Amino acid sequence: HNGRRPQRGDLIEIFRDSYQHWAVYVGDGSVVHLFILHVFAGFNSITVITQRGAVREETLRAVVGNDQWQINNSLDSTYRPRPADVIVTEARSWVGRTITYHSIRRNCEHFATEQRYGVSASQQVGATAGLGRLW
Repeated sequence: HNGRRPQRGDLIEIFRDSYQHWAVYVGDGSVVHLFILHVFAGFNSITVITQRGAVREETLRAVVGNDQWQINNSLDSTYRPRPADVIVTEARSWVGRTITYHSIRRNCEHFATEQRYGVSASQQVGATAGLGRLW
């Protein structure tokens, strides 16, 4: 973390072991983020994993844990950020909902950028793809 305090509407990039997790800072030390719900069903030694995502509001500290993180609004040069109140209201409107999670088309970074810019994009899965609303 670079020492700058996050502002409402900032995107938070969290460095996990093999990927980056993304969240939207909504103020008072809290973030809204999309995470994977793993549902396992075993059948004759075959395990099926259904990837469902859930949106939750939690403290930044709880989501980050011991990982490194940074404020990352790098797409501000490509897309115009929405007003902070709109970002926060939109992000919180998803809390408690479950949606399909797809690592390439609907991941936590897509969710976060959709809230900030109104456009779903991910640099993590290759070239940034501004595909409009995916939700």
